[in-house]
Amino acid sequence: MRFSIRHPKDFWSGLIFLALAAGFGWMAQGYAMGRAVKMGPGYFPTVLAGILALIGLITFLRSFVLEGEAVSRFTFRGIAIVLGAMVLFGLLLRGGGLVVAILVLVATSAAASVHFRWQVAAALAVGLAAFCVGVFVLGLGLPIQILGRWFGS
Repeated sequence: MRFSIRHPKDFWSGLIFLALAAGFGWMAQGYAMGRAVKMGPGYFPTVLAGILALIGLITFLRSFVLEGEAVSRFTFRGIAIVLGAMVLFGLLLRGGGLVVAILVLVATSAAASVHFRWQVAAALAVGLAAFCVGVFVLGLGLPIQILGRWFGS
């Protein structure tokens, strides 16, 4: 019986997920596992590795069953824009606060897409900023400034 890759994107995505799972599993080896009630430092990376491995295995196996498109040309522009957006988030978080950092992160990283539209990016940025403030600042009580020191907070 001969296997052939019918969906190259799923094939490579599955391998990437499996590699990440192996990395997280390897890193977690030196930490105490603990229990679900009292988690040790190795609990989260081990569970994450298991979830990533499951997703990777399913995606990898799908590549032999389902038809799909080939992997397109690799572009460094998109990767550079997304990495730059994450760096901007880190730089803006203290001075501008959570809202400003998220607005810039989403608007900048959305520009990496060939399907970029300002209206969609703005709506997503505002929604994500409101969600993060609600969950992290108001819900969990994390000490993150909503608006940073640049705004007198």
